[in-house]
Amino acid sequence: MEQLTQFAPFLLMFVVIYFFMIRPQQKRAKNEKEFESSLKVGDKIITKSGLHGKVSELADTTVVVETMSGKLKMERSAISMEMSAVLNKK
Repeated sequence: MEQLTQFAPFLLMFVVIYFFMIRPQQKRAKNEKEFESSLKVGDKIITKSGLHGKVSELADTTVVVETMSGKLKMERSAISMEMSAVLNKK
């Protein structure tokens, strides 16, 4: 019983860290994967580096984005889910 009371604070700390840090990060990663897989040609997007454009071609892991200066090929993971959602609400 004494050993259990010694480890209780560590166990409680792990549970708190899990629910406030690890679980939200996993949920965010899942949402980003769903966003990347739901992209379609014609979607207006913003990359994580701030480039604005429109999706013109899709491949398994890459996307071709049409910008005002031409077309750029980049990874799907480079597209920002949050900023693209704000852009599409306007």
